[in-house]
Amino acid sequence: MSHELPELAWIAASVFFAFFIRGMSGFGAGMIAVPLLAFVVPLQVAVPLNSLLVFVLFIAMMIRDRSRIDWNELWRLVPPTVIGAVAGLWLFSVLDNRMLVLMLGGFLVLYAIYMLVASFMRLPQLRCSMRWAWPAGVFGGFFDTIFGGGGGTLVVIYVNARGIAREAFRATLAALWFFEMLARISGYAWSGYYTGEVLWLLLLLLPVMGLATLVGERLGNRVDNETFTRLLGVLLLASGLSLLVK
Repeated sequence: MSHELPELAWIAASVFFAFFIRGMSGFGAGMIAVPLLAFVVPLQVAVPLNSLLVFVLFIAMMIRDRSRIDWNELWRLVPPTVIGAVAGLWLFSVLDNRMLVLMLGGFLVLYAIYMLVASFMRLPQLRCSMRWAWPAGVFGGFFDTIFGGGGGTLVVIYVNARGIAREAFRATLAALWFFEMLARISGYAWSGYYTGEVLWLLLLLLPVMGLATLVGERLGNRVDNETFTRLLGVLLLASGLSLLVK
């Protein structure tokens, strides 16, 4: 499928914006990129394309940031996240997807409101034990695979509630989602979604993704922890609302 110049400009701008936000916050690329890309390409192109872009990014980040990864949290999260991704690939055709979207969206909105209220009113942040790794990982991987994004915010909530520092937060999430992407990309490839169009767009957009990530990280590293927490709250709120109106 050929794309006119305005369509290519929209695709590039969408990817730049999504990965700029991901660079600042550590998550959100799929949540932002997939809805924007869907204006000009089918979801069968947008979701596999975004997954490949994120996968390439996470390979680079794992190599670069491996010393910052919280390996204990990572290995707690990898098995349930991969199981959730595999379950999503298998079960999405038989479940009531709309109800699942509404439930996830409602939860994210409520939690984001709590985060923002706690930040502005100086309330203590929610903390959780490592026992929540399995629920967060399974449901996060499951929702991510079905909807192309959004479910990973459950893992974001878990890692944030564990009190992990910002640098380790971003590095650990990148390493975790590398393993999730292995399962997701295998499923998309098995289903025949990696067409010539998707691979051509991937090559075209890799430099855009890389530049956006570097700019986002550069600006994000200048943000203090309180502002970073509020940014997370806003992104979670946007994620939840986008799922509710999807």
